[in-house]
Amino acid sequence: MLSVETRGRRIDSYAAVLWDMDGTLVDTEPYWTVAELALAERHGGIWTPEESLELVGFDLIDAAVCMRERMGIDPSPEQIVEEMLDSVIAQVEREVPWRAGAVDLLASLRDAEVPCGLVTMSWTRFVEPILEGLPEGTFSVVVTGDTVDQGKPHPEPYLTAARRLDVLAGECLAIEDSDTGATSAAAAGCTVLCAPLHVPVPSGPRRVFTDSLLGLSASSVLPG
Repeated sequence: MLSVETRGRRIDSYAAVLWDMDGTLVDTEPYWTVAELALAERHGGIWTPEESLELVGFDLIDAAVCMRERMGIDPSPEQIVEEMLDSVIAQVEREVPWRAGAVDLLASLRDAEVPCGLVTMSWTRFVEPILEGLPEGTFSVVVTGDTVDQGKPHPEPYLTAARRLDVLAGECLAIEDSDTGATSAAAAGCTVLCAPLHVPVPSGPRRVFTDSLLGLSASSVLPG
């Protein structure tokens, strides 16, 4: 089991579990790569799958600014994001690629009456078809990249989720698959369960690691 200390005292359980989405709840990173490669080809730019992985976890506008510069294409960052979302949503509507073990862990936390929040840099219109595949009320709050001023790795997304849940971020467990997301969550004060998938996540303060979400349950991730 994991343990966490806040304000110098050990707590018996987390007040909430805050989930990243892309790469953590759903294995959509390959979908984003497809969208980015198609974007480059459509606008006469150059892009590689390796460059796509460098942007895992980043705010979409920040990623689009980087892609626009590296690809050498004309569309605005906002247009780039909208075109990518069109592509990824179309792929998700054909099949939601749940990450192995994620839905079972969510169900276990729900059964244990542990509040869960979704903290993603994807925009609301992409999150909606993902949520449709889960029981209503699975997430008590949803924070998306188009609803915050500063995206990951800034702590604002996780601080926002904790505030909306009326809990301290330092009493929350965040689940992340990228260094960018883990940096955001740790900076907010969360303990971070890092579950790398497509990119490595280095060790750091407030980070614990798991090779997989398979087999995890409320009893294995909550202190006690």
